[in-house]
Amino acid sequence: MPEKIALAYSGGLDTTVIIPWLKENYPGSEIIAVCVDVGQGKETGGLIERAKAHGAAAAYVLDVREEFVTDYVYPMVKAGAVYEGKYLLGTSVARPLIAKKLVETALREKASAICHGATGKGNDQIRFELTIKALAPELKIIAPWRVWDLNSRDEELEYLRRRGIDLPMTREQSYSRDRNIWHLSHEGLELEDPANEPNWDHMLQFGVDPSKAPDTPSYITIDFEEGAPVALDGERIPPVALLERLNAVGGANGVGIVDLVENRVVGMKSRGVYETPGGAILMYAHRELEYLTLDKQTTAFKAIVAGKFAELAYSGEWFTPLMEALTAFVDSTQKAVTGSVRLKLYKGNIISAGARSPYSLYDEDIASFTTGGLYSHADAEGFINLFGLPLKVRAMMNARNGRGFAP
Repeated sequence: MPEKIALAYSGGLDTTVIIPWLKENYPGSEIIAVCVDVGQGKETGGLIERAKAHGAAAAYVLDVREEFVTDYVYPMVKAGAVYEGKYLLGTSVARPLIAKKLVETALREKASAICHGATGKGNDQIRFELTIKALAPELKIIAPWRVWDLNSRDEELEYLRRRGIDLPMTREQSYSRDRNIWHLSHEGLELEDPANEPNWDHMLQFGVDPSKAPDTPSYITIDFEEGAPVALDGERIPPVALLERLNAVGGANGVGIVDLVENRVVGMKSRGVYETPGGAILMYAHRELEYLTLDKQTTAFKAIVAGKFAELAYSGEWFTPLMEALTAFVDSTQKAVTGSVRLKLYKGNIISAGARSPYSLYDEDIASFTTGGLYSHADAEGFINLFGLPLKVRAMMNARNGRGFAP
């Protein structure tokens, strides 16, 4: 019986090459091409026909956009997870879901292996394979980039030409990009030298250069329930549509553009430009609401959790016991993160314009400069005496030992 191989298929150069390569190197195998739609847009058009034309026995396009937003993006927003202070994890958070759907398809089709087109230099090979190992360790993993003798884009194109396979792209077609509903990443060309300024006019697709954004700001209001966004400008909207609308208004105002030299899991640094307009807005708004509703100690500890959450997501450790535990902690903190946040978007900036919540811990009677009934200024003296007692004791000890303060 011929071996079945489930292929993570995008229709791009690498995965187009992989179909004939698998058939040549695994004689008699049946290739099941699987495109997992996490919001690539027009890129998914015609993929089923193209995969079959190039030799796949079967092909699927799986629309998982809503699952991606609710089960992967929203947990990341609730956690406040940002990698190395800048990256909103657009590619990272999509890979575990794509791999999960590959596993589900492979098991349903009774395939014995999963193949992916990630290179041996990147993070994606780790993200795909950790998920496969966590969910279906019995499946064999095939990673052509780690074993074949093709070493460049030119060699891949020549490989296809020799087999009479045409591609809807050319060698000169711009940056290496990854797109989903949360973000769009760009690598290559001038970005390979960190000293170069990005060619914004040639690069940007989700939005505009902030300097070319409108001179009039846009105001929006986002409503959250237990940490998840549910409405925009007073209108309740399903998750996918809400994020699409935020991408549109954010992109128009030049919001959410990040240029980052990051540390890859495999040990090297790489540079990328990320467009995440709707994501940047959601992360900012969610943080503003947490400022209003979380107490001091929870806020401080949650920042530690956010860093670890981001690290795990970036490294592909989504289906791990620690990620499960961190998610449980984050969910417990979100019970009071309900309310509305108003934002001003202006030339690449996101600016707070007010927030309210029925669970707000801000009390005007206590915080106001006007003396209220819930706070006595005289109480501060005793608090400061106790809070500063260790400093006073240390100063007295230094004085006894001749090490006191000398102006």
